[in-house]
Amino acid sequence: MFESITEAIIEMDEMKVSDLVHKALQERNDPSDILEMGLIPGMKEVARLFVRKEYYVPEVLLASESFYAGFNIIIPLIRSSGKQLKAKVVMGVVEGDIHDIGKNIVKVMFEASGYEVIDLGRDVPNAKFIDAVEREGPKILALSSLMTTTMTRMQEIIEMLERGHLRDGLRVLVGGAPVNEEFARKIKADGYSPDAPSAVQLADELICG
Repeated sequence: MFESITEAIIEMDEMKVSDLVHKALQERNDPSDILEMGLIPGMKEVARLFVRKEYYVPEVLLASESFYAGFNIIIPLIRSSGKQLKAKVVMGVVEGDIHDIGKNIVKVMFEASGYEVIDLGRDVPNAKFIDAVEREGPKILALSSLMTTTMTRMQEIIEMLERGHLRDGLRVLVGGAPVNEEFARKIKADGYSPDAPSAVQLADELICG
């Protein structure tokens, strides 16, 4: 059953994923097992195919929709059971930038890896990031920019976090086409990742050691 769910995600078959997850629940499978042994392996394989350039953005987005067809069914059950997720992540595309495909792929990979994600969307004002950090108390703040004209917002946000004494216990990750490791160090971010799989790997290293 779990392998069939995994394959359906890889095949980008949204309806099949939904049907299989419902069937797995009817057969009294634990929702956490469905996530960890069916849904997550599917997205991990999609990420591997993406890195190897066997899948491209359209395939990843379609696979993501298939993942969410199952994820949205079981996540309320997991949360109601009281099981803890890895950590909370606040993420968004900085102000002035409306390019969110990359951010959306990172989001699904974080959720597929056991993180709770608060997605602020695109064109997010600096103050909204700060408010979300104060309100949600995340372990990770992930900032995305696809334009050289907006990437400076990341530095502004980090400076605002420092002035507000909000960096303690918070890891700031940055990414996007114009961003690189040197820029991340310059603005005092905690890390940079070029793609979604490496973003999750970096988060795991920072949070879980």
